[in-house]
Amino acid sequence: MTSKTNQKQFDFEAALENLEALVTAMEDGELSLEDSLKAFEKGIKLTRECQTALKNAEQKVQMLVSENGDTELVDFEDSEESQG
Repeated sequence: MTSKTNQKQFDFEAALENLEALVTAMEDGELSLEDSLKAFEKGIKLTRECQTALKNAEQKVQMLVSENGDTELVDFEDSEESQG
């Protein structure tokens, strides 16, 4: 088995919700310094995991697009300007 099959599937939406909850708790100002530092550390970890998931998704999309020879890769901002 590969390491991917052993790893738990990353849930991007759940990670974002967890990150939002951490930010809200920290903004409320009712956490102790120790709890704030733990929340910050967890938030950094979640942010990095989300960035990695987004990067992997982007790479997958690029691979799928490149497999279809008649599809052209266009920057999102450029395509919005040409439509509007």
